[in-house]
Amino acid sequence: MTDVTGAPADVLHTLFHSDQGGHEQVVLCQDRASGLKAVIAIHSTALGPALGGTRFYPYATEAEAVADALNLARGMSYKNAMAGLEHGGGKAVIIGDPETIKTDELLLAYGRFVASLGGRYVTACDVGTYVADMDVVARECRWTTGRSPENGGAGDSSVLTAFGVYQGMRASAQHLWGDPSLRGRKVGIAGVGKVGHHLVEHLRAEGAEVVVTDVREAAVQRILDRHPEGVTAVADTEALIRVAGLDIYAPCALGGALNDDSVPVLTAKVVCGAANNQLAHPGVEKDLADRGILYAPDYVVNAGGVIQVADELHGFDFDRCKMKASRIYDTTLAIFARAKSDGIPPAAAADRIAEQRMHEAAAKRGW
Repeated sequence: MTDVTGAPADVLHTLFHSDQGGHEQVVLCQDRASGLKAVIAIHSTALGPALGGTRFYPYATEAEAVADALNLARGMSYKNAMAGLEHGGGKAVIIGDPETIKTDELLLAYGRFVASLGGRYVTACDVGTYVADMDVVARECRWTTGRSPENGGAGDSSVLTAFGVYQGMRASAQHLWGDPSLRGRKVGIAGVGKVGHHLVEHLRAEGAEVVVTDVREAAVQRILDRHPEGVTAVADTEALIRVAGLDIYAPCALGGALNDDSVPVLTAKVVCGAANNQLAHPGVEKDLADRGILYAPDYVVNAGGVIQVADELHGFDFDRCKMKASRIYDTTLAIFARAKSDGIPPAAAADRIAEQRMHEAAAKRGW
């Protein structure tokens, strides 16, 4: 069955009827001259204007792009709520291969669509888009963050993202072992790119033992060259999750790292990483809890980046952002405490806290 647009009807069912829906607005954007096809999804503005990145990806179908935008926008509502930001959740996806169709004309057309929303949605970088792209979008839209310092922005947000994940690790250590210190702990990092390599620096500075892997050999070699002691490498993620004596596992690459295959063999006692959407499907959080593995919810600990781009709207100040990102430590501890008191996994506890904040904000607005 299809809807009036020809898209599978299950997309509309998700939007209007499922627990994963409830979005305020979804905008389909097309500019034939530049080849732009995009979806802007606004999940919630209860806490303020929706904030979330722009993903540029060669989706197999338009319906897949819409579904991804809906899912990502909803996730941003929870992330922004838990980060204590005065922003709701939104996300945009541009359909196509950025390596072949990305042009200034396409990005400018996209910027005009974002601007047409009058500030209800604030955009930033995501997979397939970069600081230079946001500089182009900003020429047509003042509600653009993640720009270069030369154009009034804060630049790369990976530094604060890694710092936030590090704070989440410290909170996990405090909760599980009664001491936030990571000295002597063995931490496995899957993905040592933009965020992961900064995370290694924090861990080595504190005296943690680090095991790394990455699909790019050059990324691993860069880490080994910089840290000839205290860092080792393994062939792949399959080997990493089986490393004996691993204390913390940090997925910092693709989503879905925690699944029916990986959770049963994971040796770590804590999972705390930068990757988005680490839980492959509902129920994985319970599988982790049943094995006694403490999970620090990804959208809580990786919020340093969104804290940075939100601050850009007010005139970026790194020290102010770092102070806000340091609160991820306290937020993570609060989630663990709520999970224990409610008898639920930390992922469910984080969702409850975020939903409560959004509900209270909506009530204050009289919604």
